[in-house]
Amino acid sequence: MTGQLDNQDKNESRRIAIILIALVAVLVAAALLMLPPLSDLIVLHLAPGLGLKDAAIISFFITLGLMLVFALASGDGLLGEIQFILGGFFLFFFIIWLMISWIF
Repeated sequence: MTGQLDNQDKNESRRIAIILIALVAVLVAAALLMLPPLSDLIVLHLAPGLGLKDAAIISFFITLGLMLVFALASGDGLLGEIQFILGGFFLFFFIIWLMISWIF
């Protein structure tokens, strides 16, 4: 038997889930609508340098080496810190990729 408080918790949880799903849908729609203006801006400012493709290759190997050093220095090795390494890898890769293509 579910009590009144359980029903209120279920309703509140559903309401929060619906709001979060709607918020994610709005953010995805906004990101899709912003892609064309952002791509023109990125091409304009990053084209004269090294280029995005070459910078991505360089950034991948730099980030891979950096994450291996971090994993070995952390003490737990690769398996103990894998959830943090994956998030850190993508964050470092993105930042290093854009910095290399912008600066060089």
